[in-house]
Amino acid sequence: MTVKNAFYAQSGGVTSVINASACGVIETARQHRGKIGKVLAGRNGIIGALREDLIDTSKESAKAISALRHTPSGAFGSCRHKLQSIEENRAEYERLIDVFRAHNIGYFFYNGGGDSADTCLKVSQLSATLGYPVQAIHIPKTIDNDLPLTDNCPGFGSVAKYIAVSTREAALDVASMCETSTKVFILEAMGRHAGWIAAAGGLASEQEGDAPHIILFPEIAFNREKFLKRVQRCVKRYGYCVIVASEGAQYADGTFLADSGVRDAFGHAQLGGVAPSLAEMIKSEFGYKYHWAVADYLQRSARHIASSTDVEQAYAVGAAAVDMALAGKNAVMATIERGKGKRYRWSVGEADLNKIANVEKMMPRHFITRDGFNITEAAREYMAPLIAGEDYPPYKNGMPQYVRLKNVAVPRKLKKRFKI
Repeated sequence: MTVKNAFYAQSGGVTSVINASACGVIETARQHRGKIGKVLAGRNGIIGALREDLIDTSKESAKAISALRHTPSGAFGSCRHKLQSIEENRAEYERLIDVFRAHNIGYFFYNGGGDSADTCLKVSQLSATLGYPVQAIHIPKTIDNDLPLTDNCPGFGSVAKYIAVSTREAALDVASMCETSTKVFILEAMGRHAGWIAAAGGLASEQEGDAPHIILFPEIAFNREKFLKRVQRCVKRYGYCVIVASEGAQYADGTFLADSGVRDAFGHAQLGGVAPSLAEMIKSEFGYKYHWAVADYLQRSARHIASSTDVEQAYAVGAAAVDMALAGKNAVMATIERGKGKRYRWSVGEADLNKIANVEKMMPRHFITRDGFNITEAAREYMAPLIAGEDYPPYKNGMPQYVRLKNVAVPRKLKKRFKI
C-alpha cells in the first residue's frame, strides 16, 4: 500500500502558539515516516489547496521546524475562507479532491476555530462521496476560547496572560497619575460573542480596589446608566477607574456598541472601536480625562509573554492529531481535558466534529459576578492555570529570534487553475 501524504493548513486569525501546533504535527509525522509521507502545507490555509499552492515541509531542517514552537503568527499563511455546502459550491470540493488525489494526500489536518471545524467536517463527509476518502482531523486554535467540548483552546492562555499583565501594568500607571491627570483607562480586548478574553483582565486583581474595576462582557447586556454610575463610583472611591471591554459588548437588543458595518469572509461583523465609544460616553457625562488602548493584533501575536501551559497544549494537540489519523480516526478534534482535583492536570482527548462545528461556547453565567461587571472566583480558578508559566523565545541583541521558513513550493501536477 502506498504511504499517503498529509495536508496541513492554518485557518482564521493566527495566535502566538499556532505554530507550536504545526511543529507538533510535522515532528510527529516525521517520527512515522513509514506510515505517513510528506507533510504538505497549504499556503494561506485552505486556499493553498484550492489553488494547488502547496509547501513541502520536508525541505525544512529539523532545527527550523523545532523553532516553530517559539515563533508566533502563521508560518504558512492563514485565511478566512469558509467552504459552502456541496450543493452551493460543488466545484470547490471537487477541486480539493483533485488536488489531494494528485498529491497522494490521505490525511487532512486543519488548524483553526469553529469555522475551520466546519470545513474539516465537510471534507471528511464529502471526500468519500466524491470517491477519494480523506481522514480529516481538526486541531483546535482560537484566542476566543469558544470551541465546545474542550476545556480550553490553544491560543487563549497566552492572550489571557497578555491581557491580565497589560491590565495590571496600565493600572499602576493610571493610579500614579490619577490625582491630577487621567481618571479613566479603557482596554479593548477581542471577543465577538464570548467574553473570555476580556474576563482574563480580572486575573490582574489580587485585593479589593485592584483593577480592573469594570469588565464588559458580550454575554451581559450593556446598560448605559448602570455603567456610568459604576464608573463614577469607582473614581470617587479609588481615584480612578480601569475598564476592560470586550469588542463584542452589546445592548440588550443585540446591537454592538461598535460595529464597523463590514463583514469578513465568514460573515462575521468586523468589530473595533468600543473603547473610544465608551471613553466619549464617559467624557460627555463626567468630563473625566481618559486614555484608551486597543490590544488588537498585539494580544494574539505576543509570543514573548506566552503561557508555557498554552505552548505545551498547542504542541500536544498537533502531535495528537497525527496519532489519531494513524489510528484510523476521522472527523474528530483533539481536545484538552482537565483533570480532577485542586492541582491542575490536563491530557489530550477527542471529540466528534458533528458536535463542534458551528457551535460557540460562551462564558457561563456563574463565571460572571451578579452585578455583571467582573469575574467570580470560579472563573479565576478556571483561568489561572492557563496563563501559568513562562516560555520565552531565544533573544539576540535584545530582540526575540523567530524562524522564517523557506516554504518551498511543491511542483503543480494539475494543468487547470482554480479561481476563488
